[in-house]
This record gives sequence, structure tokens and C-alpha cells, in this order.
Amino acid sequence: MNNAAREALNRAGWRKSSYSERANNCVEVAITEGVIGVRDSKLGAASPILTYTPAEWAAFVEGIRAGELSS
Repeated sequence: MNNAAREALNRAGWRKSSYSERANNCVEVAITEGVIGVRDSKLGAASPILTYTPAEWAAFVEGIRAGELSS
């Protein structure tokens, strides 16, 4: 991740998944114009961040909605 993307994610508001909260599997997402970040909220700012392009994120969300990622 380049410095500009890292700075944008640091300024972004991280949002905890409402589904994660109940099971204490805390995942947070931050959305900026050019990158979407996903991290473990239990580690906060120390958490590694997975990054996705908006197109990758849209495909991921669409796959979830279509049931492609269910067990």
C-alpha cells in the first residue's frame, strides 16, 4: 500500500460490521475514493490492513449477496 492510500485510510472513519459485533469477530471497513481497507478492530491501528480497489470490493459484496461465499 502506498503512502497516499495509507494516509487516506488513517483519515477515514473505520466502521465496525454489525454482523461481527455479535460474535465478537470484529471486522472494520474504511472506504475512501480509491481504496477500501479491512482490518481487525481488536488490534485497532496496529492491525494489518487488507486493501481492495472499489471494483474488487464491489465484486466481493456482490458475491456475498449472491450466496457464492456461504458454506
